[in-house]
Amino acid sequence: MRRMSPPLLMRGVAAVALVVSGACALAAAPRLPECDGPAGHRVLSAAPAQPAEAAWLDATRLLWPGRAEGGRFRLVRSAAGIVQAPPGGRVIGADSAQPLQRVAERVAGPRPLAHLGEGPVLEVTVRSREVLRRWHRGMLILVHEDAAGRVLAATAVQAPRALDALYAAAEQVPDLGVGVDRRGTQFKLWAPTAQRVWLCLYPSADGSATRLVPMHRDDRTGVWQARPRSDLSGASYRFLVDVFVRGTGWVRQLVTDPYSVSLSTDSERSYVADLRSPSLAPPGWATHRSPHARAATPTDMVIYELHVRDFSIGDASVPPEQRGKYLAFTQSDSRGMQHLRALAQAGLTDIHLLPVFDLATVPEAGCVTPRIEPAAPDSESQQAQAMAARANDCFNWGYDPFHFNAPEGSYATNAADGAVRIREFRAMVMALHEAGLRVGMDVVYNHTSAAGQKRGSVLDRIVPGYYQRLNATGEVETSTCCDNTATEHRMMGKLMLDSLLLWARHYGIDSFRFDLMGHQPRAAMEEAQALLKRELGRDIHFVGEGWNFGEVADNKRFRQATQRELNGTAIGTFSDRGRDAVRGGAHDDSGDKLLARRGWLHGAPDSADLVRVGLAGTLRDYALTTRSGAVKTLGQIDYAGQGAGYASQPSEVVNYVDNHDNQTLFDINALRLPQDTSREDRARVQILGIAITAFSQGVAYFHAGVDTLRSKSLDRNSYDSGDWFNRLDWSYQDNFFGSGLPPKQDNGSSWAVMAPVLANPLVKPTPAEIAWTRDAFRDLLKIRASSALLRLRTADEVSRRLRFFDTGPGQQPLLMAAHLDGRGLADAGFAELVYFINAATRPATIDDAALRGRAFELHPVHAGGTDHRARESTFDITHGRFVIPPRSAVVFVRR
Repeated sequence: MRRMSPPLLMRGVAAVALVVSGACALAAAPRLPECDGPAGHRVLSAAPAQPAEAAWLDATRLLWPGRAEGGRFRLVRSAAGIVQAPPGGRVIGADSAQPLQRVAERVAGPRPLAHLGEGPVLEVTVRSREVLRRWHRGMLILVHEDAAGRVLAATAVQAPRALDALYAAAEQVPDLGVGVDRRGTQFKLWAPTAQRVWLCLYPSADGSATRLVPMHRDDRTGVWQARPRSDLSGASYRFLVDVFVRGTGWVRQLVTDPYSVSLSTDSERSYVADLRSPSLAPPGWATHRSPHARAATPTDMVIYELHVRDFSIGDASVPPEQRGKYLAFTQSDSRGMQHLRALAQAGLTDIHLLPVFDLATVPEAGCVTPRIEPAAPDSESQQAQAMAARANDCFNWGYDPFHFNAPEGSYATNAADGAVRIREFRAMVMALHEAGLRVGMDVVYNHTSAAGQKRGSVLDRIVPGYYQRLNATGEVETSTCCDNTATEHRMMGKLMLDSLLLWARHYGIDSFRFDLMGHQPRAAMEEAQALLKRELGRDIHFVGEGWNFGEVADNKRFRQATQRELNGTAIGTFSDRGRDAVRGGAHDDSGDKLLARRGWLHGAPDSADLVRVGLAGTLRDYALTTRSGAVKTLGQIDYAGQGAGYASQPSEVVNYVDNHDNQTLFDINALRLPQDTSREDRARVQILGIAITAFSQGVAYFHAGVDTLRSKSLDRNSYDSGDWFNRLDWSYQDNFFGSGLPPKQDNGSSWAVMAPVLANPLVKPTPAEIAWTRDAFRDLLKIRASSALLRLRTADEVSRRLRFFDTGPGQQPLLMAAHLDGRGLADAGFAELVYFINAATRPATIDDAALRGRAFELHPVHAGGTDHRARESTFDITHGRFVIPPRSAVVFVRR
């Protein structure tokens, strides 16, 4: 036996003393007072920092990249978490060790782990699932030793793939979280690496705990369960979890339920509720119905993206206590609801709400609404006042998930009562349904607001290192600007699926918009589609951001849910092709680029073919005669070094020219149109941008307020800019342009070019231009709704029925002209339809020989509509000649 020095010998004895029959005895069982106080953690026994440069491939095999041949490999475990493996020294503090055998040399990891690099694959000889599971309930260190037993290197091991293999049965557990039935109240928590778990019960949201209940582990699933034999509806609860955290040690977590269906103020305690209970439903909820048939297929969707607080915080027609709240939508006679009903009557099908799940950044009690003293349109003062309150104000977009399955409390009239936010959220949904609008929800499963031991971390405190996506050393990836999640792991994928089903089933959500969907596997998205269809008996439409970037880019870890990878799924991705062609520039433009990088709307002729790409649904196989005269498929047309066309079907594309991100359409036009452009023409250019979306094949997506010339005073990123820079005015008196220079943090580098624009009195519209744009937008919605030709369902239909003319080298590049053949198409409404969008400052004359002798007339909506210029358009039947006024969007039809 190797002789130890007395201190080392004592540490080895201590390690053994801390293990009793395989259970961690680091600390006594908690006492009831430990349940009280804020959610947080207590370190029971500290452990040194340790990178995790190796990873489990499955239940028994590991990959350790970069290790050389020779020597031996062992996996050492300490239930007490006190292993030390100093280079050149010997392992101490271990209570067991497992020799590993090499099964392959210099092997690259499978796609999910390819980022780790090449290295030997090692395997344990143990096959007992019970033993393997026990290993993960403590400290595991992989060591490389020489023949004499001296440590060459040591690392912790990334465990997600082992946990997925060992606890695959957990994926089939149908009822994680809380459940209430006639037998009592059931609590289930997946915590496979925890040593012990207790349930803390509270009679109220803020009282002291009255019960501390040990939970029992199911070794097959890793699920801990407790079932008090009483109905605890209305009570609150949390968990105490003893778990080993790499780099921290043994920790006792006081944590909420990741499956919480509601919470107390500021998400401190989870709330016991049965979502089937009539007590949690507003009157009429059980019998009300969604107008889901208004969008039978994805291309029928016409979406209006709206923030709950923006909708009503400035609406004086809403009772003060309901402004900025869910209940504002129940005020059917408010100006805001009158606006939404008018849009529904014109053809809008869906309201998409920015995140309304429980979020981390808005204080639910004591948030402030700063009073901003007005100043000059180009003053720094307003943003300084708004930013002084930024940390504690009542506004945030909400892309910072805390609990995925619970409604956000800051939008409820009483955040302390877990029942209130459930009832009021449902009341909002019901009110929108009764207004003829389906309800979509912006969901953010690609990241959490925090990981590790930080405030806002839930998942990573219960199963450390599992739910988040890790880099090559075991640190959390942050390419989403937050702590990325790993929906490729079984139980993170399950959490997403369970959450989507909860919102659709218990809250009547009709569609979902996925934030940074490209960070999720295509397979997970398809599984979610199938689950909802199977459980609810109808399609729940999905759209999302299919951007390709970060550690998952180019399918490095899995086949992503990106623009190019979703062909055949009917999942829509936002298209940057048409957006950038219309607006000009890129999303991160600043300084002089904001003025110089004009789009098609501002007279840039080189963008014309990309505008047509968007109008044709960004379909990869659609053929177009380009400006060079060459006939190319849209997939062959260049967009930033890649094919512009990427979709196989129009349902896979979401068309838009602005949304919550970046400058509003009005603001980008304010920057890029000539500064002497009249107010009337600025409104007209706004409508031209809207017309591009309205006439494009695919899903139509509009930012709330685009129809009232919404401005954020040039703010390029208003996620945390407060109410001042995110206002809406349903009285149609102001668009809030010139509210001061936008917040310095994201805009300061551009203030020099922004200030003269904000100070220009010609830019800010009067109520007359706002009202005109509002009504012209509704006319465009009516035109889209009038004909299935503007929302064709298949790529074949688009190829057969859509024909652009005035293309090729002789084209008028600031004119879009297209013909749609309606013969034989149900709901076409017309035998033929021709549309024109003229972005030029002069009239456009265009002849099309194929249309000679056909009796085209203005669309009926134009005949009695808002735009007098549309009524000035003419068609000469003899020559097939159309004359389109400047800056006009016009539709002709033949019955």
